[in-house]
Amino acid sequence: MAKEQGVKPIAQNKKARHDYAIEDRYEAGLVLTGTEVKSLREGRASLAEAFITIDRRGEIWMEGANIPEYFNGTWNNHAPKRKRKLLLHAQQIAKLARQSEAKGYTIVPLSLYFKDGRAKVEIALARGKREFDKRQALREEQDKREALRAMRYANKRSR
Repeated sequence: MAKEQGVKPIAQNKKARHDYAIEDRYEAGLVLTGTEVKSLREGRASLAEAFITIDRRGEIWMEGANIPEYFNGTWNNHAPKRKRKLLLHAQQIAKLARQSEAKGYTIVPLSLYFKDGRAKVEIALARGKREFDKRQALREEQDKREALRAMRYANKRSR
């Protein structure tokens, strides 16, 4: 069987990108069971309610991520919202733990994807946005869209 190449996205956490200002990004491996991998290969996952915790032993966990049960699974199917261990270097975990203790900082999952056949999750150290920051970000995005639309319209007319 040929080895997979490249990146295949599975799920994005759009709410995290809206609610938080992203500072540092990390790529972490996931410890999964067989039926979880099969469910992910079907593209079935949600990071909407997911969050990251670091326990006292220095292990990093993703909680609240929903990977639905594999349809063709048997009695040994996985629990959809179980805690999943993330794989990072010890120095990266220590750095994240130190930085996330500061007021207003948290660790959030941004996306879930396959990279060269292995399940990965992109996590980020993030600072919570205030309401006016969110409104300003939406306004800037809308202004960019309108400017692109106007440029496209102007380019069509000049032909």
